[in-house]
Amino acid sequence: MLNQAPENVSRIACIGAGPIGGGWAAFFLAQGYQVRSYLHVESEYEALMRLLDTAWSSLEQIGLAEGASRDNFSWTTDLAEAVAEAEFIQESVPEVLELKQELYRTLGDIVDAEVVIASSTSGLSMSDIQAKCSTPERTVVAHPFNPPYLLPLVEMIGGKKTDPCSVEWAQQFYRVAGKVPLVMQKEVPGFIATRLQEAIWREALHMVANGEATVEQIDQAVVNGPGPRWALMGPCEIFHVGGGEGGMAYCLDQFGPALKLPWTRLDAPELTPELRQAMIDGCIEMTRGQDFATLSKKMNDGLVEIAKMKRRQQQQQNE
Repeated sequence: MLNQAPENVSRIACIGAGPIGGGWAAFFLAQGYQVRSYLHVESEYEALMRLLDTAWSSLEQIGLAEGASRDNFSWTTDLAEAVAEAEFIQESVPEVLELKQELYRTLGDIVDAEVVIASSTSGLSMSDIQAKCSTPERTVVAHPFNPPYLLPLVEMIGGKKTDPCSVEWAQQFYRVAGKVPLVMQKEVPGFIATRLQEAIWREALHMVANGEATVEQIDQAVVNGPGPRWALMGPCEIFHVGGGEGGMAYCLDQFGPALKLPWTRLDAPELTPELRQAMIDGCIEMTRGQDFATLSKKMNDGLVEIAKMKRRQQQQQNE
């Protein structure tokens, strides 16, 4: 199986036209691939085009691959037509297990067995998703971070019936496509990055619920504190650097006893109507009425500059 080499793939099918599915389509287009998107209903088309417009303006600033063009994009509401010539499939339908299982049952029967099918699922396991698929050996999880067209991480893992060769093939494909694939050791709900993100999110909810901080204060603390460092180093490397010449050993010896202090609350707070409304009101107040398009552009512009800076750093290291 998998006779097509990752570097020779040219035609990709993106199943799903939401923020993730559309984001993947934009990314692959920018890398020079021919992309065909499957839309569940034709009414999804206009929102998908708006997403592609937003993504393309950012991608042009970073730099498009040779041959990259919006003209390489097509769409259809016919699933069989969408995958007919695909050499790789990126699935991004809603996070409903029954929906994904039925989709993979169909894909298993209509897609060439040599074509890898990757799911963008953010929480479901591939072992569950592939349960009804007749060709589960070529199915893998490939979880991106939003927006997929700007953030390079792809967390990967196979299911119980996945052939390890499929994971290796997909890992190489994403590398060729310009992503940073991370193959996990085992299936874990929420993968790696989402679990870390959720730990911070739970603590933020506790602070708001207990009147310890406002929504804006929490975001200010991250943006003006650890956030900029996280764009360059992960939390482990940051602590290693923070220990000076003593490195991580110094940090563990110096601050280890504080780990048992009740600073954090790993259990999520009860999402009461009051807490829900406090979070909504806090976000509206913090963003001062800016609409989604404005906020999305703000985020994307910043991510473009970070991507440019990291590319310059990489080039300097390679010189």
